Amino acid sequence: MSERKVDTLAALFNEKAVFVHMGGTMTKENELNVIKSGAIQYKQADIQETSVRFIGNTAILLNKIRLVAVVGGNEVINPFVVTEVYVKESGKWTLGSMSFTRLLTQ
Repeated sequence: MSERKVDTLAALFNEKAVFVHMGGTMTKENELNVIKSGAIQYKQADIQETSVRFIGNTAILLNKIRLVAVVGGNEVINPFVVTEVYVKESGKWTLGSMSFTRLLTQ
């Protein structure tokens, strides 16, 4: 995402994927357009904790991060838990959901 490789991301994102940011919920197409346009520019993500759980053909990743990004031309730094949900269909893993939950503590 930080490198804005939308073709690579398009292959990773499931067609029915949803993305939840502080500013709202987006479809796959919306998310790719935001990344491509640079409306949100991911500069640095310091990963502090990570975990993975499998439930059948679903993988749930929780990542506690400190994210530096440029949003609307302004640099912002926020602590988040990023929840990624991957589904395995026909032997291929794709991202079904990504949600950014802002933490109240730094």
